[in-house]
Amino acid sequence: MKPVASTSEQILDVAQSLIVAGGYNGFSYADIADAIGIRKASIHHHFATKAELVSGLVDRYRQQTELGLKSLQEQSASPADQLQSYVDFWKACIGDASLPFCVCAMLAGEMPILPDEVASRVRGHFHHLAGWLTSVLRAGAEQRAFRLDRQPEDEAQRLMASVHGAMLSARAFNDPALFAAIVNTEIAKLLMADR
Repeated sequence: MKPVASTSEQILDVAQSLIVAGGYNGFSYADIADAIGIRKASIHHHFATKAELVSGLVDRYRQQTELGLKSLQEQSASPADQLQSYVDFWKACIGDASLPFCVCAMLAGEMPILPDEVASRVRGHFHHLAGWLTSVLRAGAEQRAFRLDRQPEDEAQRLMASVHGAMLSARAFNDPALFAAIVNTEIAKLLMADR
């Protein structure tokens, strides 16, 4: 039996789905209160401001992401497997609209309007992700599994932009196959066997 989520976790869950659906300004505490069946005052008890709520959400999302990436490193034998598992996770999310979309990607599109405390956390997420991708690409190049045209840091930025851009394109065109088409091309460029 799955344990019942705490009120603060329920608030964060609903906030995440609302941000993915409509962005930072696309929801209010009233929307969350209606979805959960609580009063707005209860939300304010857990998260005094919207910036505090979204900061908490990004912190939780970063923790989940960092644990997931660490798990990939521990479970996957090769850098190529790690990279493929990362891409496959997002393919599944894009293919099944009930799975989560990258909340930080959604928020990054709104950086100019985000409160500083939220924007700095979103940047932190992308810095960590870029660091992980860099380490995977560097290890793959050292093992001669990847052929990099640029420094691992630059290739990581390109790949990260491709993955997140492909997410947005697939969503914009309502075509999950578009994500795979874009990202598979990027992965094929890296693989030595495809050169």
